[in-house]
Amino acid sequence: MTGWELAALLLAWALGGGSPGPATLTISGTAMERGRLAGIVSGVGITAGSAVWGLASALGMGAVMLANVWLFTALKVIGALYLGYLAYKSFKSAWNNKPLQDQNALKGGLGRVFAKSLAIHLTNPKAILGWGAIFAIALPTDAPLSSVFVLYAQLLCVSTTVFVGYGILFSSPWIVAGYRRARRAFELGFGLLFGAASLKILTTRAV
Repeated sequence: MTGWELAALLLAWALGGGSPGPATLTISGTAMERGRLAGIVSGVGITAGSAVWGLASALGMGAVMLANVWLFTALKVIGALYLGYLAYKSFKSAWNNKPLQDQNALKGGLGRVFAKSLAIHLTNPKAILGWGAIFAIALPTDAPLSSVFVLYAQLLCVSTTVFVGYGILFSSPWIVAGYRRARRAFELGFGLLFGAASLKILTTRAV
């Protein structure tokens, strides 16, 4: 793989990770609600979930999941139900006077922020499929294990930059001010995105 090909691959990975979805919405909501530190912790939690799936894929666990459809299905249902719950809360908030940020205020310390963020990515089977796909695209079938882990480290650095960057960006006062001005529109959008993600996960096939 040439330098330009690697750059294009990493850019595509960054754009995919930064597109609206369960991970980015969780980080941005947490950052707006709890501030920069909590947003960064949420980003680290999402990144940790991505790291687990990436490592599992690098070690061949993607094939194990695809061979045991019940495991894939269980993770799919858990993740979809949780995202459906988040969609419900978003729609409910859009029609009342209590901001979603207040409704979603996390009890406890930063450990809980990390754990919940981690859980969102660990219950999304699409994550391991994404890692498996990127390895299949970028590496030949006879690639040495060292090449697999070099690419893994590069992709994880990009993911960290994107997810932690979301935590920093959405803790900025001007972002929060914009959210407050257009709260209902944001929360309707969050509800639609969470709902779409839930349906997408439910319709994702293991094979």
